[in-house]
Amino acid sequence: MNEETTEAGTAEKRRNDENVIYVGHKPPMSYVLAVVTQFQGTGSDEVIIKARGRAISTAVDTAEIVRNKFIKDATIKGIKIGTESVTNEEGRTSNVSSMEIILTTKKKSK
Repeated sequence: MNEETTEAGTAEKRRNDENVIYVGHKPPMSYVLAVVTQFQGTGSDEVIIKARGRAISTAVDTAEIVRNKFIKDATIKGIKIGTESVTNEEGRTSNVSSMEIILTTKKKSK
């Protein structure tokens, strides 16, 4: 019984890795296009938007634009925040805030 649980957990994790959008320095509409494509193109019902540091505000903008302008039935399933240690080129480590926004929609039956 434990093997089934483990296999299902890894299958779910693999499925979620395909649905992750990493936010960086591009304008929010670039990521909005990626999220909408993920929902409609692949038929996925969940997309995770991940960002660190200054990109967090862009991730929030992306989620709000998707919800308010493009996919009206999209809801926020959850928000996870945390801190990651990042080592720069000089070898110094610094803490960087990180955030995940999980967006979901209801599957439409055809």
